[in-house]
Amino acid sequence: MDKVIFPKNEEKAEQMAAYMKNLFPFAGVTAPERAVLEKELLKVSKKLSFIELFDLIHLYYAKPEREYQYLAIDLATVNVKRFSFEEMLRFKPFVIEKAWWDSVDAWRKFFGLWGYDHLEQMPQLFEAFFGEEDFWHRRIAINLQLLYKEKTNLVLLKKAIIYDKTTDEFFIQKAIGWSLRQYSKTDPDWVQTLIKTTELSPLAVREGSKYLPKP
Repeated sequence: MDKVIFPKNEEKAEQMAAYMKNLFPFAGVTAPERAVLEKELLKVSKKLSFIELFDLIHLYYAKPEREYQYLAIDLATVNVKRFSFEEMLRFKPFVIEKAWWDSVDAWRKFFGLWGYDHLEQMPQLFEAFFGEEDFWHRRIAINLQLLYKEKTNLVLLKKAIIYDKTTDEFFIQKAIGWSLRQYSKTDPDWVQTLIKTTELSPLAVREGSKYLPKP
């Protein structure tokens, strides 16, 4: 199995690193370019055992350039449907490793996709992230059901929002607003009621109200 090696583009790498506040080095490979370069590996990965796949993801995640973390998450995501609950949770520690909004939200998609296919296990999946010390884990708890629409477990969503409603962390308040804004497309009355009856931050209210009817 050929390993993926991303070519270096210094000019693009500087621009991409600057966009991410220079928290991580980049190779300078755009998303469309990365998709082409990783296509064959993603295809081959579906035939690997869980241990082989997990080791491969760990190998790429450890590399310094940010594109390799994206590749690692892509490897997990294209294989998500074949993971058991226990296997899926093996990826949880990656969330807070080299964490920033880009990787955390990509991992949220991974966990959210698994949960959507296993709605009966959503409470257990939610509890794996809810109330965790690291706020990036809690951001996933808040946004875990972001694309579930009418299948959203409102008890879990409200629980996550209430728990962190006074947390002084931008990415948490942004997550609350994002979850409310997204769900308002499905049930604006529920979101409106929650905003009216819960003391939320101005940021969360502003973000969550974007699609609600103006008074």
